[in-house]
Amino acid sequence: MAYRRALTDGSLPAAEAPGCLSALRLMVADRDAPGRLVPKALEAGVAGCREEVRTAHPGGGRPVHVLEQSLPRDVRDLRRGIRQRTIYQHTVRSGLTTLAYIERVTTEGAEVRTLAEVAGRIIVFDGDLAFVPFSDEPHRALRIQHPALVRFLARHFDEAWARAVPVRPERVPLRTPVVTSDPQRTILQAVVGGETDESIARRLGMSRRSVAEHVRRISERLGSNSRAQLGCLIATSGLLSGLLEA
Repeated sequence: MAYRRALTDGSLPAAEAPGCLSALRLMVADRDAPGRLVPKALEAGVAGCREEVRTAHPGGGRPVHVLEQSLPRDVRDLRRGIRQRTIYQHTVRSGLTTLAYIERVTTEGAEVRTLAEVAGRIIVFDGDLAFVPFSDEPHRALRIQHPALVRFLARHFDEAWARAVPVRPERVPLRTPVVTSDPQRTILQAVVGGETDESIARRLGMSRRSVAEHVRRISERLGSNSRAQLGCLIATSGLLSGLLEA
C-alpha cells in the first residue's frame, strides 16, 4: 500500500499518492521537499478523537505560526464536543500571543493550566492513542497505541493537571502571586542543587537573563559573595519553607 510505503520510506512522490490520503489528512506536503508528501498520523489522530485530547507543552510561549495553524482546528473540535485540556509552563502567562490564543479557546470551552515545569511534550487522544517526541528530531513524534503505555501517559498528565494552576485570561492578571512564587521557588531549589543559570532557564522555559536577575536579587538579599555560598545560605535561610516575595 502507498501509505505503508510512505511510513517506511518517510515520504512519497505526490503523483504516486492516492487522493484519498490527502483528503483524509493522512499525507501532507513536505515543506523541505516540494513535490513529495509525508505521512501525518497526528492529523489523523485529531480527526479520529471522540471524547478528549490531553496536551502538555514544555517551554515558553508557542510560535505564532503554530498557534495560527492550531486555532481553527481546536475551535472546530471543541464545537463538536471534544474536551481539551492543555498544560503549559507558567512563563506563557507573560506572552501576549499565547494568552490571546488561550483566551480564544477557553471561550469555546477548552481548559488550560500551567506549572513551573513541564517534563516533556505529550499528546493523548481519548484513552487509546498518544504521541511523544521522537528523539531530538523536530516535527517528528512517536505514535503509541499500546494500551498500558497510553494509560500510563494519561495518568502522568492527570497527576500534573491536579497540581497545575488554571489560566483564565479574562480574570487573571499577567503576573499573579502564584506564578511569581512558584518559578522563584524552583530557581532557588535549583541553585541549592548546583545548577547553572543556563540549565535552570532551559528547564523553566525562561531567558537566562531572567534567571540571572532572580539569582542576583536573592544574592543581594542574603549578602552572598559567591554561588556556592548562595546555595548554602538559601538552604539554611528558611526561604524554601515559605513563599518568596517578589
